Amino acid sequence: MKISQLDTPVAVVDLDKLEANIKRLQAYLDEHGIANRPHMKTHKIPEIAHMQIKAGAVGINCQKLGEAEVMAQAGIEDILITYNLMGQAKLERLQRLAHRLPRLSVVADSPFIVQGLSRAMEEAGVTLTVLVEFDSGSNRCGTQTPEETAELARLIARSPGLRFGGLMTYPSTAKTDAVVPAVKSLLAGDGIPLERVSGGGSPNMWEAHTHPAVTEHRAGTYVYGDRDLAASGAVTLEQCAFSVITTIVSRPTAERGILDGGSKTFSSDHSGKGFGLVVEYPEANIYKLNEEHGYVDLSACARKPEIGERLTVIPNHCCVVSNLFNQIVGVRGGEVEVIWPVACRGLLQ
Repeated sequence: MKISQLDTPVAVVDLDKLEANIKRLQAYLDEHGIANRPHMKTHKIPEIAHMQIKAGAVGINCQKLGEAEVMAQAGIEDILITYNLMGQAKLERLQRLAHRLPRLSVVADSPFIVQGLSRAMEEAGVTLTVLVEFDSGSNRCGTQTPEETAELARLIARSPGLRFGGLMTYPSTAKTDAVVPAVKSLLAGDGIPLERVSGGGSPNMWEAHTHPAVTEHRAGTYVYGDRDLAASGAVTLEQCAFSVITTIVSRPTAERGILDGGSKTFSSDHSGKGFGLVVEYPEANIYKLNEEHGYVDLSACARKPEIGERLTVIPNHCCVVSNLFNQIVGVRGGEVEVIWPVACRGLLQ
């Protein structure tokens, strides 16, 4: 089937660009001796995760337990879950996952989380690797000082069913470079090694080597690329592998077109220049979304699309958009080569 035969709206991935994006980051991290642990929140597809591991990634990063369960079922053996896990339901699922996976690690940023993990793992008769998440400036989760970080590491190290596995933060920043040596120094007297420091981010991925304390890097968006990542300079628009093909279904006025994709197709992330880049008409502005309609201002376009014309849109934020589709179509040279179910779609728990 040719790409022109696909019904719209449809999310597509250029396989040549996808493979190039995977190889490019892997080669860079290999060159600098940094382990690659890609975040699968962007694609949510086991087949792509296997591609990343085959290229040299040490394992993957999941944000939610449900994602990790799907990836484990698909044969991924090394998974880091970078989200505080709590509550009986989740801890029981984590027990089962810990029995199944040869290499599973999680994070914690408080004694509350550590104590829950310890009780669950001791009950299950397994040992779980836990990293301390520290705040490197994003003001999200994480311990706030080196002293607090070190104290939590000590708690993990002495807790039944747990082993201290290192530190985790997002994104990698100058604060990372200050916190890690301080924590290492504080733990030295306890004989607790700092074997792993997991940093991350796609916008800053080419700066990973400038953070000497970071031993592994987690990036997600790099695999597809999107308008926001291109704006950061981390990729070019030509390297973006992910797009949504839409159709102009109405031209109510000379200056306005309506797409068959709205808020159920595109991310609500707004770049200040609309909800996505129309490749064929870069001067066009997708300025408003209803559920099934995308409003396009065509006033700046020298030539304007007609009703029935298909438009290729590079989304502002590909991670959210890929989660809106049941399947992603892989294309090469204008031909459909593969259709992947988005296996982890909607797994928020």
